[in-house]
Amino acid sequence: MRARDLGITLGLGQPGPHNAITDVPGVRVGHATLNTSHGGKPVRTGVSVIEPRDGPARYQPCFAGCHVLNGNGDATGLEWIREAGLLTTPIATTNTHSVGVVRDALIAHEHATLADTSTYWCMPVVMETYDGVLNDIWGQHVDADLVQQALAAASSGPVAEGAVGGGTGMICHEFKGGIGSASRVVPAEQGGWTVGAFVQANHGQRRELRVDGYPVGRVLLDLPSPFAQQDTAGMGSIVVVLATDAPLLPHQCQRLAQRAALGIARTGGGTDDSSGDVFLAFSTGNTGLAPADYNRRDLPTTAQVAMVNNDHISPLFAAAAEAVEEAIVNAMLASRGMVAGDGRQVPGLAGAALLAALREVGWKARV
Repeated sequence: MRARDLGITLGLGQPGPHNAITDVPGVRVGHATLNTSHGGKPVRTGVSVIEPRDGPARYQPCFAGCHVLNGNGDATGLEWIREAGLLTTPIATTNTHSVGVVRDALIAHEHATLADTSTYWCMPVVMETYDGVLNDIWGQHVDADLVQQALAAASSGPVAEGAVGGGTGMICHEFKGGIGSASRVVPAEQGGWTVGAFVQANHGQRRELRVDGYPVGRVLLDLPSPFAQQDTAGMGSIVVVLATDAPLLPHQCQRLAQRAALGIARTGGGTDDSSGDVFLAFSTGNTGLAPADYNRRDLPTTAQVAMVNNDHISPLFAAAAEAVEEAIVNAMLASRGMVAGDGRQVPGLAGAALLAALREVGWKARV
């Protein structure tokens, strides 16, 4: 179930054919999921991988930028993106305690699969959110084999959402959360480019939840909350990856990444101290950038690049905000309820319940 399956159209823009980050040509997504138990404890976690192009990112770098709305989270590889403005590896998402093993597995994969192993180093991008309510996070069950499964599963086309991959054990606005995706295609006269969003949503308080601008969370408070007796609602995080085929320079990618915060705000998130809100945006619009090979002397000294005129960048910002907003709602609608190991209930956001709440607060479907 997705928002548009219910007749909920968020924003004014038009989605791409899959309404997903994979609508940006060349972008692929793969998941590997653990949903089992170990030693009597639930294991609900995983890894999701985003490949920015058809081939290895090291040989086809993308301009990229990042933004941190709230820093109660962690991510590897972002400092080099801030410095050099280049994405040269896949992007992975997982749980808080598995960032290191996922990073190491991506390094090992690159060393094992790329023909040229003379490069000095590899600094993959790995982002995280906390799944310790539903998952035995201290057990550190993610391993290198799981990362390999996610890499092998990476494909274009529709993106699996909800309790899959890195989103398996996540909670969003006190409902079951996880992975969500959406896209927007700006009109041809404004460039015709696509902006795709991928979220791992594990944030927010239910009373603040808004859908299409309507405060539905206020009329859904009677449903069980995993935080009714312990912990604090909104204690999780959200990570966002934005992709576009618009030719953006690194500082423009950073500006695009900042607009992810607007999509989060539209759904009622972004104001919790204990939420790590970390965003990355990359552009496939410039091709032929020099490979990220720091041990070669035969590379050209200059490169020809294109950029969107800043006078025409606003539609991309609007597309990013809308795509993130819809991706968050999709993440919740795609997830069924779960019960934590200690018995706490994490309800899914059922489509019928959401529509009833929307109508109660005055929403009407657009014609």
